[in-house]
Amino acid sequence: MKILNKDLYWIRSGFFTLLQNLLGVFFSIGSFYILLRLLGQNEYGVWALFMVTVTILETVRGGLVQNALIKYLASEEKAEHPGIIAASFTISGLLTLFCILINLGFSELLSALWKAPELVSIFNMYCITFIISGILTQFNCILQANLKFRSIFISTFILQFSFFVYVLICYVFKFRIELINLIYMQMFNYSLAAFIAYFQVKPYLSINFKSCRNWISRLFNYGKYAFGTSISSILSVTVDQMMLGAILSPVQAGAFNVAVRLTNLLDIPTNAIAVIVFPQSAKRINTEGKEGIKYLYEKSVGTLIALLIPGILFLYLFSGFVVNLIAGANYKDTIPLLHITLLYCLFTPYGRQFGNILDSIGKTKLTFLVVLLVTTINIGLNYLFINKFGVLGAAYATLTAHIIGFGIGQSILRKELNVSIANTIVYAWRFYPEFYSKYIKKSQAD
Repeated sequence: MKILNKDLYWIRSGFFTLLQNLLGVFFSIGSFYILLRLLGQNEYGVWALFMVTVTILETVRGGLVQNALIKYLASEEKAEHPGIIAASFTISGLLTLFCILINLGFSELLSALWKAPELVSIFNMYCITFIISGILTQFNCILQANLKFRSIFISTFILQFSFFVYVLICYVFKFRIELINLIYMQMFNYSLAAFIAYFQVKPYLSINFKSCRNWISRLFNYGKYAFGTSISSILSVTVDQMMLGAILSPVQAGAFNVAVRLTNLLDIPTNAIAVIVFPQSAKRINTEGKEGIKYLYEKSVGTLIALLIPGILFLYLFSGFVVNLIAGANYKDTIPLLHITLLYCLFTPYGRQFGNILDSIGKTKLTFLVVLLVTTINIGLNYLFINKFGVLGAAYATLTAHIIGFGIGQSILRKELNVSIANTIVYAWRFYPEFYSKYIKKSQAD
């Protein structure tokens, strides 16, 4: 009975995690759909640039401590938890202060760079939301370390649902939305979610700042390279939009953002399999050695490519229909951009699993250096290509950077694990008949 209850617990936890991801996609697409119709093209472009910037700030803060906090809370004795939590809050608090100072210091510069004076008040007001979101992130990490996925689901659902309902009401009743109103709504949403999460996390929220000094060093040392990789990764996928806003205008940045948002829908299987591959690769390096890691990489990449190809083909062939359905007639310029950004998806599985595999075998520094190099190349190419080709130049630059990163990553994996690109194609080709015989044909026979 004890084993049964344990199994049911894990099933429930997996259910809440999956449901959270699915609802997150639904609310994200729904809010995206409505905002495109509530805001003008320039307003949406400004909002997209703002969200890109605050996403970077959130990554700066979260990338350093989240994984370390979850790891040590899950693995250390409970007597150490108050010191670990205190250390995490200390690091997060210092990073929050640092990011707020950057936010306040650069708001006028970014406003002038992107020709959007309204950004000054938006960035300044977001500082309050940023403090609240930091507290909520800490609460959710503590809950995740204690496997309280249902509690995380509740607070996340409230956060996403309340924002979606707000923009939906404004759309239905034709209320005029100012960008600053969206910031006020975010402030309310995060406050509500953090308030509810507090009562969920309260039994585990024991803090002792007297014993946190050593833990500050341990959390920092564990997370520093993962932190660098996270920053470089988020810059590599946002720098094109930021540079478009600076070199051209927020309208072009908004059109590019639409293409990216549509392309990101195909990342759902990539993210899901990445979560599975990381612990499996860490386990296989001890049980099966490098040969087991090589198979896991090639098989997972092949499976991802097989899952992505139908979606890529659909979005490519029906790009006009999809863009018009989701974004509307004002964003027809997004169609040629979407054709190029869809090509990113063919390289995403290789890059994502490259990072997972290297991190799992203890080469986080190498992952960081590769991502940093590719990000630097991407920034340089975007500057050159945007000035030469306009908005399409951003898509060409990022695609070129993906190809370069693919080449570097495969060279490293071939040296480390003797990975074969051809094997990933073979596994992708075999996926369809295997899926048919194992699931469709078998279900028909039953």
